[in-house]
Amino acid sequence: MDGLIDWEVAARAAKRLSPPPPGTSLHDAEETVSELYRATAQAADRVAELTDLHEPPVTAITRVVDRPAWIDTNAAGLRTIMDPLIDRLTDERPVGRLAQAVGGRLTGVQVGVVLGFLSGKVLGQFEFFERDGGQLLLVAPNLVAVERQLKVDPRDFRLWVCLHEVTHRVQFTAVPWLRQHMLNEISALTDTIDPDPAELRRRLSSAVGELVKVVRGEGDGAGLLSVLATPDQRIVLDRVTAFMSLVEGHAEYVMNAVPASVIPSRKVIESRFAARRRRSGNPLDRLLRRLLGMEAKTRQYTDGSAFVRAVVQRIGVVDFNAIWTSAATLPSKAEIADPPRWIARVHA
Repeated sequence: MDGLIDWEVAARAAKRLSPPPPGTSLHDAEETVSELYRATAQAADRVAELTDLHEPPVTAITRVVDRPAWIDTNAAGLRTIMDPLIDRLTDERPVGRLAQAVGGRLTGVQVGVVLGFLSGKVLGQFEFFERDGGQLLLVAPNLVAVERQLKVDPRDFRLWVCLHEVTHRVQFTAVPWLRQHMLNEISALTDTIDPDPAELRRRLSSAVGELVKVVRGEGDGAGLLSVLATPDQRIVLDRVTAFMSLVEGHAEYVMNAVPASVIPSRKVIESRFAARRRRSGNPLDRLLRRLLGMEAKTRQYTDGSAFVRAVVQRIGVVDFNAIWTSAATLPSKAEIADPPRWIARVHA
């Protein structure tokens, strides 16, 4: 059944709420796009050297996009994820036509608020829901805005970001089972959703207390999803958290492992970018980040990077790459915090 989320409304709302792009001339905009494509090609060689992972000859596409294009792509990707869940819930509890129409527009606006907010934040993304082969998205206006804000060398900054994003592309193309693994985890999460209204109301009531903590700047930074989750969902969420810590930390490790001869101002970029993360914008920006669990995502970068660095330093890149063998060799959430524990289990 269609209509519980009006995706056209979501995309339109997101584009209205998306911040205006930084002012730039047509020539400079075209040069930025060309530079980003060159940087992804350069980054691919460095990622292969540092990870010992190699993409197949036919790989994911790379697209340099503006904010509206990023919104359209992610709305389509979310629809791919959400529609099967919506179908299951509405099959069990049919929704009236009027409620469906009104609710679809309302939830469309709510989804649009989130997409509009994120459209001004995301620098790059490996997206694999809309296209089977995946696609690397680089959001040019956001890259320009951040490099200006940090007052860093644009060419160095763009290559630094591309190293991170190309690492994600390599992960999901050189290790092709990762995509299906992530889709399976999403399916496992949705299979545990209880459509019973009474249970949902109970969990929403619990979320009110967490919302108060979020507004006060308290809580663990995981957002409202962790409060709404059932015990079964928490098990899946812990696996997903560990997986995201690995792939984000691996990319973070790579982007900060290139020699100074490749990115001369890397140390300056790292320092200023880390300070920017800590500041996290204006009060509304910080509130939205806490609601969406983006503070937890920042911890995924740091925890995952520390895990990868510790394992590589102890056993080397080749033995680290045993991590990509199967779902069984992926680290648990506890192992992310205790790298020797993963080494002992996988390399016993």
